Amino acid sequence: MAEIVLELSQWAIPLFLILAPLYALFKGVDVYNVFCEGAAKGFALLVQILPFLLGMLIAIEVFSVSGAMQLVLGWLEPWANRLGLPPDILPLAVLRSLSGSGALALCSQILETHGPDSFVGRLATTMQGSTDTTFYVLTVYFGSVGVLRYRHALAVGLLADLAAFAAAFWLCSMVWG
Repeated sequence: MAEIVLELSQWAIPLFLILAPLYALFKGVDVYNVFCEGAAKGFALLVQILPFLLGMLIAIEVFSVSGAMQLVLGWLEPWANRLGLPPDILPLAVLRSLSGSGALALCSQILETHGPDSFVGRLATTMQGSTDTTFYVLTVYFGSVGVLRYRHALAVGLLADLAAFAAAFWLCSMVWG
């Protein structure tokens, strides 16, 4: 049964990419023109959000290169030690709100170092899956619709990230600790 599900899952997207345009043609939709209109709208949206996205990426790089990341980690480490939080997880907790790809790379490093079945590995993957990239969401989504004042949304997003990290740590401690 598992083999059948695996085989079907491998064909799901290619089948969709074939069947959706065929269905549209059957319904009389001009697939090529609709595709081109959608691509033009997508490009216009990209041009609209590109300054916000570029600003966020530059800010993340400055945060990392300037040493601010190490400074924040230095402030957090004594608290983490008191709570029993592994220090290797702190960079992921800080980076996850900033950059999804950076956090994924860091999570991958943690898994290579500690292994996927270690407490730290399980905690890292749980933390990775329990939050979103708050700054990216605010920058791209709010920027695309023209929201300029998102101070309260930022505070709530960061509090939600903190709650998700705490819940991930508590849950992992209860299950594997």
